[in-house]
Amino acid sequence: MPESSTPPDGQRRKTDFLGRDAIFPLLLKMGLPAAVGMLVNALYNVVDTIFVGQGVGPLAIAALSIVFPLQTLVSAIAQAMGTGAASIVSRRLGEKRPEEAASAMGATLASVLVVNLVLVALAFAFMEPLLAFFGASPAIMPYALEYTGIVAAGFFFFSLSLCASNLVRSEGNAKAAMAGMVLGAILNTGLDPLFIFGFGWGVRGAALATVLSQAASCLYLLSHYLRGRSHVPLRPRHLRYRPAVLREVAALGAPTFVQSAGMSILVLVANHSLVRYGGDEAVTIYGMITKFNMIIILPIIGIVQGFQPIAGYNFGARRFDRVRASITTAIATAFALSLFGYAVIQLAPRLAMSLFTPDPGLIAKSARDFRIFGLFIPLAAVQIAGSTYFQAVGKPLQAFFLGISRQFIVLIPLLLVLPRFLGLDGIWIAYPAADLLSSSITVGVLARELRRLGRAASAAGGPA
Repeated sequence: MPESSTPPDGQRRKTDFLGRDAIFPLLLKMGLPAAVGMLVNALYNVVDTIFVGQGVGPLAIAALSIVFPLQTLVSAIAQAMGTGAASIVSRRLGEKRPEEAASAMGATLASVLVVNLVLVALAFAFMEPLLAFFGASPAIMPYALEYTGIVAAGFFFFSLSLCASNLVRSEGNAKAAMAGMVLGAILNTGLDPLFIFGFGWGVRGAALATVLSQAASCLYLLSHYLRGRSHVPLRPRHLRYRPAVLREVAALGAPTFVQSAGMSILVLVANHSLVRYGGDEAVTIYGMITKFNMIIILPIIGIVQGFQPIAGYNFGARRFDRVRASITTAIATAFALSLFGYAVIQLAPRLAMSLFTPDPGLIAKSARDFRIFGLFIPLAAVQIAGSTYFQAVGKPLQAFFLGISRQFIVLIPLLLVLPRFLGLDGIWIAYPAADLLSSSITVGVLARELRRLGRAASAAGGPA
């Protein structure tokens, strides 16, 4: 069968719901499992930090915060390749070209395997200099080395599971993507207390629990293809290097990479400023705040990821009315979801911070800083949705611009400037200021796109 030929009726039925079902129920069907999966993914770091903080102490929390940029960089590459390929897969399915969807999926998975080997080798070759560069003080370094020495070995599983999760979701199978992440989180939550408290392994136990959990998640997601559960006809012949496909994957995944890599650079800049203006205690507080913030932000990303295959499929099918409706619905839903986390930040920050430490003084300081840090967190829904939409419909330039707007254009400069005038408070104030400014930029770009989609829908004969 030619690659562009119409797929069998059975294949059409598996994916046509993306272009047929009502938008809001469809978003919930796709987005809620993704949100649960992302929340579960956040629990890897959050659970480690909770048990390490309670079982080892504040310096161990600071060590996990120091290691976080390295983990984020690995995640950035995997997520970039996964989201780039997911955009292609969703649009090819909307165009009824499943063979090309399989080629993009196979080339991406094969490339992730190679990239992983390089990343693991580099991490072990330059571990101590990297951690010093990320801001590890002499007091923090032993904990950071112990944790990284084990976690780096699991980057292979970590990257592959993140990429596979995006690919499974791109074909409309949100529940399978969620199940893989839930499996790993449940295992991690059980192994952490066993290894840290039961066996007395401390930071080393937290790292080992994380790696074993990520391996379980990775194997489950890959078994989705081995068991023939995929809607895309992925075969061994598809697992090969395809330059043209990978160039498109790289272009579409670049915004995700920049956003995630920007987070790595962001944490690096923040850690150095925190050490300068507040010492190791400030790094510990930052670690607690950012870990809890992941519980709020990642479900928002999950809802938005659930909207990506809907937008991509309908854009490929030229159903611009549905594309337009999916954007506004996704933003409204993600914003509403963020309000629950926002309420915790503003009304119960002490309760949130007490998860990580029993120290009353540290809880009081971190609660006050968390309120400032999260002042405009709900606006993140707009910024994340804007960048994801342009990825979904194959517009890398707009996606790239919005992807870099928060971290690179706004936040990092604020982190470098504000502490010079406001001291440690300048670091916490930089975050809500960046949320407000970057979301304003995104609203302007999206408003123009929504008008364009309205005209295209009218021209195509659909509702404006």
